[in-house]
Amino acid sequence: MKILLAEDDLISRKVISKMLGKYGECDITVDGMEALDAFLLALKEKNPYDLICLDIMMPKVDGVRVLKTIRALEKQQNIPSEKKAKVIMTTALSDKEYVNKAFEIGCEAYATKPLDAEKLKEVLQKLELIHV
Repeated sequence: MKILLAEDDLISRKVISKMLGKYGECDITVDGMEALDAFLLALKEKNPYDLICLDIMMPKVDGVRVLKTIRALEKQQNIPSEKKAKVIMTTALSDKEYVNKAFEIGCEAYATKPLDAEKLKEVLQKLELIHV
């Protein structure tokens, strides 16, 4: 599984990348612009991400805007729904407005930080990204 992690906090980045690393190759970005660059490069190389974990609050471009752009690019490229990247929004906030907006735009799940490894595994199973 090809994974993109967009997380600006160093400690969260290390913890989440270690959790996700068990399930596949994990590319790491530190802000929304880097995440979009990585997503575009993967599309261009015809090697798209299976899973994208986006922090909601990031510098330059926040996670909700990144998600909106990703979904617009997938639509523009005529990527069928079953081939679209699965997106998990991560947040330290309990701000329902951001979470609701992310679901409206097209994320599949959200997780509150600090992430729990078992819950993350369950979400990955529900999204049919891993089979245990």
